[in-house]
Amino acid sequence: MTQPACIDDFEHLAKARLPKAAWDYYASGANDMETLQDNCEAFRRYRVRPRVLRDVSRIDTASDFLGFPASCPIGIAPSAMQCMAHPDGERATSQAVAQFQSCMILSTYSTTPLEEVVKPTNASYWFQLYLYQNRPVSADLIRRAERAGYRALVLTVDTPQVGRRLPDARNVFKLPKPWRLANFPKEFQILTASERAAAGRVNQGEMDELTNESLGNRSDTTLTWVECIPWLRQVTSLPIILKGILTQEDALLAVKHGCDGIIVSNHGGRQLDSVSASIDALPEVVAAVKGRLEVYVDGGIRRGSDVFKALALGAKGVFIGRPALWGLGYNGQQGVEEVLKILHDELRLTMALAGCRSIAEINPGCLCKSKFVPAKL
Repeated sequence: MTQPACIDDFEHLAKARLPKAAWDYYASGANDMETLQDNCEAFRRYRVRPRVLRDVSRIDTASDFLGFPASCPIGIAPSAMQCMAHPDGERATSQAVAQFQSCMILSTYSTTPLEEVVKPTNASYWFQLYLYQNRPVSADLIRRAERAGYRALVLTVDTPQVGRRLPDARNVFKLPKPWRLANFPKEFQILTASERAAAGRVNQGEMDELTNESLGNRSDTTLTWVECIPWLRQVTSLPIILKGILTQEDALLAVKHGCDGIIVSNHGGRQLDSVSASIDALPEVVAAVKGRLEVYVDGGIRRGSDVFKALALGAKGVFIGRPALWGLGYNGQQGVEEVLKILHDELRLTMALAGCRSIAEINPGCLCKSKFVPAKL
């Protein structure tokens, strides 16, 4: 292949370059991966209703994320441990986002310290957060994010426990050395008493491995609406976005508790298998909130036409996860830039062919539900 021409090309190129364990970690979903597959297939159940004989000589994709301007409504979803894909990891992704003037959500489990990711540009940076049993750890991350210039907190709400991903189990996955979870210089604060005791009997290299493996098991399984959102409001004045909403009931609770936004998401099919595809859950959530907060969506976006469909169904913008990792694994910063450019160009072309001159002209009337799902060749 001389030059990747679509997102699928980047997937194939990245798979050929990445170690198997890293590829499996990024690519896998929970259990039978039904939701992972349906995230992509669901977009094919919608069809565009184009309008013709409109002046589409100028197409404007300008948008914003929580009021912060962006060149188009395509942002980067939080993806953990990006240095497994490329040595520059989150720094390279950030530089690509800065060039593109878009929005990046940094994962708590990044392999680059959060302070080193934000660039002094027109790009917007949000910080993805888990709430831990040891709340001072979460509070410290929030304060660091505020000082570093992050403009919103994205609380992941669909992970009271970690979903079961069979490839990771088979690979006995560990974050490979020399990489570490860079936002936890004092990681053992989140360990249990027995783990802290064990930490005193091992060397630093073993300690890093122990703590990195323990982080995913320390999320607070007792979280409730009436406790966690008020706690966040006491700790920070940043806008609060909830990531992992799939139902109108939870969307209404997000409104009730004064959240600033929702990301309709099933965690890339990595948590509870057999839940709805994100794009199928989107209309229900949009209808419930009635414009009282901003609604975004991630999961399964592989074409600019997918972005168009998400916007037509009411999303303010979309976030991509795996496609950015594929670009990163293929060619670092330049690879991520190429992925963003392809999606942007495809969105512009879809808008022109559908007769939409601006993002504001994309509406539910631009779509219809397909009566059949064509076989994928």
